[in-house]
Formats: sequence, C-alpha cells, structure tokens
Amino acid sequence: MNRVIFNFSLAMEAVFANKLRTFLTALGIIFGVAAVIAMLAIGTGAKQSILAQMKLIGTNNIVIKSIIPSGEDEQGGGNLGQNNKTSWTPGLTLNDVQAIKKIIPSIENFSPEMILNTPIIQSGRLQRAKCVGITNQFFALNNLQIGLGNNFHEQHMEFGKPVCIIGKSIQSKFFSQENPVGKKIKCGNTWLTIVGVLKRRLASKESLENLGIRDYNSDVYIPITTALLRFKNRAFISQEDISDGDEEEDEENNNANAQQQNYHQLDRLVLQVKESNTLQASADILGRMLKRRHQGIIDYEIEVPELLLQQQQKTQDTFNFVLAVIAGISLLVGGIGIMNIMLASVLERIKEIGLRRSLGATRMDIILQFLFEAIFISLIGGIIGVVLGVSAASAIASSADIPTVVSTWSIILSFGVAASVGLVFGLFPARKAALQDPIKALRSD
Repeated sequence: MNRVIFNFSLAMEAVFANKLRTFLTALGIIFGVAAVIAMLAIGTGAKQSILAQMKLIGTNNIVIKSIIPSGEDEQGGGNLGQNNKTSWTPGLTLNDVQAIKKIIPSIENFSPEMILNTPIIQSGRLQRAKCVGITNQFFALNNLQIGLGNNFHEQHMEFGKPVCIIGKSIQSKFFSQENPVGKKIKCGNTWLTIVGVLKRRLASKESLENLGIRDYNSDVYIPITTALLRFKNRAFISQEDISDGDEEEDEENNNANAQQQNYHQLDRLVLQVKESNTLQASADILGRMLKRRHQGIIDYEIEVPELLLQQQQKTQDTFNFVLAVIAGISLLVGGIGIMNIMLASVLERIKEIGLRRSLGATRMDIILQFLFEAIFISLIGGIIGVVLGVSAASAIASSADIPTVVSTWSIILSFGVAASVGLVFGLFPARKAALQDPIKALRSD
C-alpha cells in the first residue's frame, strides 16, 4: 500500500507541474462528459413529459371528435340548413355508442361528451364556462378524481337529475370560503345542485394545447341525460330549429360563407381499448363503421393519442441516440488526446524512468505512476464536465423551453465513463514506459 501511495504522489507531482498541459489534455473528457450529462437530462426530461401527457389523456384511449364538413368538394353533413338533401348524416350520437358496444368487443369503456357553452351564475357573480354532459366513466378514462362529495349516482344518470360536479377553478371562483357540496349553481337557465368537486388537475397550458384537451378545472360536469333532457338535444329538430334553419338558408343565399350549425348530438367520444396492441386495429374498424353509419360522410375525427405520443417518443429516442453518438465521439477524442499526451510524456521522461528503475522501482511501479496520471486527468475532466453539463441542461431548459432532468445515476455514469477512459487510454502509455530498458533510459538526454 505504501508503494501505491508513493506512486500516486509522484503522479500528482507530474500533473501539477504541468497544469496547462493537464487542462488541455482534459478538454476532450470535459466536453464529452458534459455532452453525456446534457443528453441524459434531455432524454429523461422528455420521457417524464411523455409520461405526464400520457397520464393526462389516459391509457389505451381512442378519441372521436365531431366536426362540421366544409368545402365545395366535400359533402356537408347534418340535418339543418342543408341544400343537398342526399348528404344527410345523423352525426355523432348515443346510437353510435350502442352500436360500437355490440360490434367491437375489444373496447371496454365508453365516455360520451356533450359540451355546452353556458353562463355560470351564483350569488350575483357571472362567468362563462363549459357545461359538459358526461357519464361516470369520464372521470376514470381521464384520470380525474373527486376531491369533495361523490360521483353521480345511477338515479342521477337514469332520470336526468339537475345535479353537477364542478372543477376546482369553479369552486375557487364561486365558493372560495365554503364547501360547495349541496349548494346550487345556475348553468344557463337551469339550477343545478352540486354533488362533488374534482381534485385540481395540474397541467401546463402548453401540454393541454399540444394534446388538444380542455382545462378540466374550469368546467361544470352534468349527467349526459341531464344535458339532453334539460339543456339541448341536437339530435331532435324543434320548430325553433326549423325557423333558425330557414333564416340561415336565407343568409346563405346572400353570403356563401355562412357558418353551419352543429348537428351532432355528441361533441366527443372517448373509448378505452383492453389491450394496447389492438389500438390501431380498433381505430381502423371504428373508422369504417362510422363511415357506414354516417352515410359515407366523414364528419368526425379519430385520434389515438397514445400512438401519437409513442411516435413522439421514437423521434425523441432518435434525437437522444444522435446526442449519445456525439458524446461518445467526444469521449473517444478525449481518450485519444490523453493517450497521445501520455506517450509524449513518456518520451520526455525516459531518463526519469531509467533513474527510478535503477533505484529499485519495478515495472508495476512505473505502470501505476503513469496510469494514476491518466486516471486523475480523466477524473478532473469528469468533475468539470459534470458541472458544465448540469449548467448546460439548466440553460437548455430555460432558453429552449425543453424539459431537462439531471439524475444522480447520470452523474455516476459520467464519472464511471471518465475513469474508464483514463484507465483504457492510459494503459498503453504506462506499459510502454514500464518496458523501457533502464540502462538505455539512463543514457538518453
């Protein structure tokens, strides 16, 4: 042990006697380790972001959104204000849900949604919000939990009771100092009794926009039967709708760009598939089935958010692989630099090597001395590289708005790689020094 410590002290003397050369030798390791830290931070941050988005949308979900077809070459669906009678379509309805249940066994949960923009009134305060008709499956499919009160009961759903569950932001607006459960709130022209309050869903505005989902904290939720019975069922045509349709037709004669009315009974339908590997096949079957039921008119959009996120993850993995290759090349260049400098150091210190051998140093002593130098240079470069990599990850997160997470294992890995580079690329110069003939070494100038 004393011999090892002595060889280590000699190696440190040589390193600190040539500080500038040591720093320049370590530059390759510094940038290589910094690249590894930054690459792993970006990859981990992207993975956590994908997982957070997956939690927002739920797993194995297929989303069907109703749309209004537009364009001269596209058939316009609907049952209001349509000049082309052959292009009629019922739109997205609860009948579609029942048909999907019967035909596609791979789908186990359903969440139809009907979205109504209504004024919310309580204690003289007014706010416009979305009143969403749902079933209890909505909360499970979207990973939402009830914070206060309870879910809807079967009687609420069956008889269309005037009850609601509010988001956390609605509670903060109208019931900031009290428990809202059991109290009433007015949505449009209907007074609703609050039976529950959702737990706050923490999500950035950017994530919500990227996924195309609403801020669930700001909505009022009612049973879908309540929405159809007490608010509006767009699948039924009333005298008022006919009058509105006639007025719209008159306007279209004067203005070709008049906006079509929404004829869909449902605005959105979320389906959960049992197995992930059947997502795409189920989506394809849904597309063909809905096209047939809607008279060949594509007045809906089918999205599989999980597959989109998986594709995004593959793209991110490719990006991470490129970064890993760049980091690996940097470390390789750094290791070659260490080997070259150590070989040059061997040539410069041949006389020193001969003198040590003549005084009793073994070949192992010489190997340890030069090996310690190479490893120490690598570790110094690793420490500086870790600091630079953490700083780079922080700068990337703040300037480029890319999520980064620096983990402990990435730092440990970087130190391990730095030590390995010093060991591997320092072994050849150390062995070359140890194989020097002591007599010839003493004769050299």
